[in-house]
Amino acid sequence: MSAHDEAFTAFVAARRPHLVRLAYALCGDWHRADDLVQTSLLKLYASWRRVESGSEEAYVRTILVRAHIDQTRRPWWKRERSGDLPERPGPADQVEERSELFAALQALPEMQRKVVVLRHWLQLSVAETARELRISEGTVKSHSSRGLAALRTSLEWGDASRT
Repeated sequence: MSAHDEAFTAFVAARRPHLVRLAYALCGDWHRADDLVQTSLLKLYASWRRVESGSEEAYVRTILVRAHIDQTRRPWWKRERSGDLPERPGPADQVEERSELFAALQALPEMQRKVVVLRHWLQLSVAETARELRISEGTVKSHSSRGLAALRTSLEWGDASRT
């Protein structure tokens, strides 16, 4: 195995779980998230020798977001979307809280969801988020503000319904 292949294998082993969680946050479906990550890693491997050392994470994240955008633009997307699939198991005390958060996140309009995930989960700056999504910084700020307000409302409403 070449040094480049070993470096790629090490990167995938270290970052794949994080990439799957990111993809799930974008699309809301574990199976589609796995597919998006697989597609992204294939594209990353094809470009691996050209990717600058230290920028691999940003490079694959950009591929992942763009692959999701491409996938949702395809005409079959609306016809063949799968129904609700069970979540992967997690720590018992966090599953309910996590599923409520992901449900609220999935209820956001697509661009708000992408901005919230990139800005607040991955902690990218406004400029980095704008560059990744190819939108203006002002648009990032407005989508972030609206998305966070909608999440707060949704999660507060969920808390009130339990009491």
